[in-house]
Amino acid sequence: MAMEYQNLFTTVQVHGPAQLGMPLPSGGAWSRGNQTFINRWLGKIGDAQIGPLYLGTTGLASLLCGLLAFEIIGLNMWASVNWSVMEFVRQLFWLGLEPPPPAYGLHFPPLNQGGWWLVTGFFLTLSLCLWWVRTYRRARALGMGLHIPIAFGAAIWLYLVLGFIRPLAMGSWSEAVPFGIFPHLDWTAAFSLRYGNLFYNPFHCLSIAFLYGSVLLFAMHGATILAVSRFGGEREIEQIVDRGTASERAALFWRWTMGFNATMESIHRWAWWFAILTPITGGIGILLTGTVVDNWYLWAVKHGVAPMYPAFSVPVVDPSLLPGAMK
Repeated sequence: MAMEYQNLFTTVQVHGPAQLGMPLPSGGAWSRGNQTFINRWLGKIGDAQIGPLYLGTTGLASLLCGLLAFEIIGLNMWASVNWSVMEFVRQLFWLGLEPPPPAYGLHFPPLNQGGWWLVTGFFLTLSLCLWWVRTYRRARALGMGLHIPIAFGAAIWLYLVLGFIRPLAMGSWSEAVPFGIFPHLDWTAAFSLRYGNLFYNPFHCLSIAFLYGSVLLFAMHGATILAVSRFGGEREIEQIVDRGTASERAALFWRWTMGFNATMESIHRWAWWFAILTPITGGIGILLTGTVVDNWYLWAVKHGVAPMYPAFSVPVVDPSLLPGAMK
């Protein structure tokens, strides 16, 4: 009985010798490990092999700076509930590390008045930048294109706008986003209300459009490759240079259902552009808010994007003066 391989639903995982990757040039200060192990549960959604690991100088420095920032945030959250483990766990989603108050402007405040937020931001930014350097150097060393560091740089752009560039332009660290799960969501809601509804910001609209578009493109591409994996569709490089039945069927499906051609190579460019334009346009929209435009609703009314609220001629009656109201 022949068994058909379906890599989305299969319960059969074939394990061979570990893939150790390309050999590194000799003479460097760091060597890559050769330890690998197989995780069955990871194998159900992707590659079951973990390792070998290679961090290098920038990778290790990035991890150390990131762990330091994470620790500072956690200890400040823990201190805010009087070092109670139970309260820390119970209120974790509501705890946060807030930026300095407006009175300090761009000065360095006391640690318990936002100074820890600045220290955390420094180490977290350093961690992200070091990891970007790592992606750039690894891509260069392997002869790859720079698509990965460019994409990562787009995400770092949005992060820097929110926590550094815009607060610097506004003249106060208080304009930055707090660290925390619900605190940063509350900041987003208050930010939108404060500047006249961010939904009228055209760059925010573009960012959401690229976000939804990239989700759709990645989901449809992933689904298409899984659907033709029985024909070798997951070997996309081979299908690009030597089109086989997988790429032919995938392209035919897209022509039939979407009305335009998509090749094994072009769909990645579509998805890459949509994905990186999400944080790029979002960062532009945030940077313009409060610096160029103070109220996005009034801006939208002025430019014919949104209608003016109707003027109500019916006078508003004080409820306390109505019959039956409590005196």
